[in-house]
Amino acid sequence: MGRKVILATCSLNQWAMDFTGNYERIIKSIYEAKAKGARFRLGPELEIPGYGCSDHFLESDTILHSWEVLAKILLDPQCRDIILDIGMPVMHKDVVYNCRVITLNGQILLIRPKMSNCDDGNYRETRWFMPWCKRRQLEDFYLPRMISDVTKQTKVPFGDGVIATLDTCIGAETCEELWTAESSHVPQGLDGVEIFTNASGSYHELRKLRTAYTLIEGASMKSGGIYLYANMRGCDGERVFYSGGACIAINGEIVAQGHTFEINEVEVVTSVLDLEDVRMYRNRIRSRSASATRASVYPRINVEFALGPSHVHDVTLPSYEPVEPKFFTPEEEISLGPACWLWDYLRRSRQNGFFLPLSGGIDSSSVACIVHSMCRQVCKAVERGDQQTLLDAQHIVGDNDYVPANPEEFCGRILHTFYMGTENSSEETKARAQTLADQIGATHRSIVIDVAVDAVLKIFTSVSGFARPRYKAHGGEIRENLALQNIQARLRMVLAYLFAQLVLWAQGKPGGLLVLGTANVDESLRGYFTKYDCSSADINPIGGISKTDLKKFLRYYSQKYKIDVLDGLLEAPPTAELEPLEQGKVTQTDEADMGMSYKELSDYGRLRKIAGYGPYSMFCKLVHAWSGMFRPTQVAEKVKHFFRTYSINRHKMTTLTPAYHAERYSPDDNRFDHRQFLYNTSWTWQFQAIDARVPELEERRKHTVPEGTQPTGSVCMTVQDKQKDNKVHSSEAAPIGESAVLHCPNKG
Repeated sequence: MGRKVILATCSLNQWAMDFTGNYERIIKSIYEAKAKGARFRLGPELEIPGYGCSDHFLESDTILHSWEVLAKILLDPQCRDIILDIGMPVMHKDVVYNCRVITLNGQILLIRPKMSNCDDGNYRETRWFMPWCKRRQLEDFYLPRMISDVTKQTKVPFGDGVIATLDTCIGAETCEELWTAESSHVPQGLDGVEIFTNASGSYHELRKLRTAYTLIEGASMKSGGIYLYANMRGCDGERVFYSGGACIAINGEIVAQGHTFEINEVEVVTSVLDLEDVRMYRNRIRSRSASATRASVYPRINVEFALGPSHVHDVTLPSYEPVEPKFFTPEEEISLGPACWLWDYLRRSRQNGFFLPLSGGIDSSSVACIVHSMCRQVCKAVERGDQQTLLDAQHIVGDNDYVPANPEEFCGRILHTFYMGTENSSEETKARAQTLADQIGATHRSIVIDVAVDAVLKIFTSVSGFARPRYKAHGGEIRENLALQNIQARLRMVLAYLFAQLVLWAQGKPGGLLVLGTANVDESLRGYFTKYDCSSADINPIGGISKTDLKKFLRYYSQKYKIDVLDGLLEAPPTAELEPLEQGKVTQTDEADMGMSYKELSDYGRLRKIAGYGPYSMFCKLVHAWSGMFRPTQVAEKVKHFFRTYSINRHKMTTLTPAYHAERYSPDDNRFDHRQFLYNTSWTWQFQAIDARVPELEERRKHTVPEGTQPTGSVCMTVQDKQKDNKVHSSEAAPIGESAVLHCPNKG
């Protein structure tokens, strides 16, 4: 009986519906696995069509073309002498399942359907696939004739079975089955399965990878055994980024790990594992042995094939050594994940660069730094000989002989930044934008758009016969003030698209630029932006990232890459710069306009989406969490203020720029956060429930808080602000088309 086996898993940068490219990447991974001596190769979930096909999974063509790709793989003579575990959709008895098709030497051994679908967050798997519910049961699956002609098989096993080779036993899981409470690896392990596989389509969220690895380590430690994890990588056409990170674990220890944030399209991870380590590990756990004697039996597909080497005695093979898994800080994840996502979007959309309205504030500066980080990734890939990345870079700049010299030089080729100033813009932000562009190498211009604002206002006054509207600081009312701010914001969007289409034309170069958005997740949640300005870019790399995390990212990026202009930027209060200056200085700030701090916004967002709290439950939570800062009356007003402004502006979520998904409290209406966008903004029943509790809590506070001790109060909205706030944000003063003070695309 053999002891050692050589196993391979991989991360693939697939693209939904790109059957040609997906096939080529699958084949490349198989060849690489064989070259490394592997006798088993695991690929990611739904690798043939791509994971993100969405409603294309409801089309028969998607299933047809998946079979055609599989047939081509089965016919390839270089895909022999290795067990292949390949992901694709399969229709069985008129029901479509998300399946693993396990093959060897041109024949199908088993089709194993996914047993636990994922239907939370961005996942909607049951919309397209049904889970297989017949545990430990196999049925006959009659192959399509195109496959029968290749394999010479009429039917193959379909269902919840395992593969028994000459030296071990292999059981499959798919993505969610690792995370569910009914993971298949537990009963499989008790029935003698020694190698577990998990083919995933797991997208990136900040701080998520450590959780996945903890589950993998726990699965192989609790059950004993070898655990292979494959994952998708890159942007396959959606808002999410698949983080890669393929790995191999044995008995609770990671022994091989692939990269998490990389732009190369194919990565194969292999390891030599000793099966005796699994057997002795399990035998030492007496409670596990006792459970195994009572375990139900899985149907086995017996295969005359060994995973261990046949041409050499396996004692000569070096065995594994544990490795310390590599995890990134959230700041590093922000630097790398959105950068890789941008690169995939840029090269696959066949555009020639980015256009960024750069204001010198936190948000737009974060986007600029992420593009710079992308350029660093590209240069690193070219330096290590990645030909596909070099070809993509050459196509983007329109020069077949081009080789990126350094990140700043490449950034100057593909990133065009504009500071779009008005009479309300400060010299400080203008200077910061210029300095940042210089330090990262972007091609930068500063323009003044007052003439465009003035032209639009003249059209209004000539048609309406009314006097020119005035800012609040000049005696105007709220509606005038709001309209004057929004016209600046919207004209910046119009000019951004004009320049994005014509900048390269004016330089005699082909192609166009993608417009980058700069709204963060907190401002989207609050609705603190002008509809159809920064919400109307092409893509947004920070739309799923909080202001708090963006500040940490900029501090990290400044220190790591010596971009010192970011230090001063972090000290400046975030501002829209849409209202008049006072003596050349900015008086308008985001937090004052919103009536809440960014820290408070993060708390609201996590409780609303992740915890699932409505107004009353959120009040009950925060009245204790914020007890050291605010009285119950203040907490009540803050919670009501948030839900009032959130519901007034919820309609804006339907028009958000497609953004990189990074936070679990994202308000993205497209898929992640399915709530209505027309609300009764009075929330009468909910707010009355809050109000009914406040007197009791205030009375209790009198007896628990020492006399003379007062909460610190809010950095933004206080009780004294309530009257003003209600005037600004009520549904009468701010109709559903607008919220109160809103920012523009180049606002930081």
